[in-house]
Amino acid sequence: MRAIRCKKYGPPATLTLEELPDLLPPPGHVVIDVKAASVNFPDVLIIENKYQVKPPLPFTPGAEVAGVVRAAGEGVTLAPGTRVVAFIGYGGFAEQVAAPASACMPLPDDAEFATAAAFMLAYGTSHHAVVDRAALQPGETMLVLGAAGGVGLAAVEIGKAIGARVIAAASTDEKLAVCTAHGADATLNYARDDLRARIRELTDGKGPDVIYDPVGGVYTEPAFRSIAWRGRHLVVGFANGEIPKLPLNLALLKSASVVGVAWGEFAKREPHRNAAAFAQMFEWMKAGKLRPHISARHALADTPRALADMASRRVTGKIVIEM
Repeated sequence: MRAIRCKKYGPPATLTLEELPDLLPPPGHVVIDVKAASVNFPDVLIIENKYQVKPPLPFTPGAEVAGVVRAAGEGVTLAPGTRVVAFIGYGGFAEQVAAPASACMPLPDDAEFATAAAFMLAYGTSHHAVVDRAALQPGETMLVLGAAGGVGLAAVEIGKAIGARVIAAASTDEKLAVCTAHGADATLNYARDDLRARIRELTDGKGPDVIYDPVGGVYTEPAFRSIAWRGRHLVVGFANGEIPKLPLNLALLKSASVVGVAWGEFAKREPHRNAAAFAQMFEWMKAGKLRPHISARHALADTPRALADMASRRVTGKIVIEM
């Protein structure tokens, strides 16, 4: 089987495509013939040794796959031939991957592999953030930073499915047009607009009830200074590359909450609640309320280029690697 390999930490151009032996499943695992794998920002961080998960070198990046069970290890009830999607942390940019059976979710026969691969992490993260951690309510206002990215667009759609008003913030008008097409009620270009002034204008001075923040860096503090009374600021990630430091008196002044979001741990620790979240999202998808946006599809050999696009923030929605 072919796989993308990280032999030394560095930018995407340092990755190689290699031929490796076929995999055998250890107990509790399955081997999946990968049909599609999606590209996520942590995939960029993990090959640069900037992520909290640090697999030993050499390794194959790629956290999210969809495919068909090739073989099942001891104690596994998933049968060969079962179509599945899995979140695995790393190993996915390959023609085969060994995944814990507990990390696999069966797919309907009519589910497209690319769409399934683009769904799990982005929508799982955003549902856990918006519904579980922030408890966003119909009629409330949510500001989504980095709204044109995979998790950002998922948050926009989930907010609208709940019945909230959603303000999308991104760095270009082209990205904001994608956000509007996915349901955003208003937009904010933080490369051009004064962030606080535009938030004040769009919320009639009240501020957003919820701030969805996968970006961090220079945008976090001005956004949090604009939050509504009893607002909830969701700490989703740091795509900007800088972990911000918030003066905690700001939380005191607004009785606001800074709320951490760790979907991967949530899925491990509370699998039944995670399964219930996906059941709700599958119903929303059937109703047309959730529409994963795949902006590009690449062959396995083009994975370094796809990761370079992600690193330089040239991506809207999700990029998918198809085998």
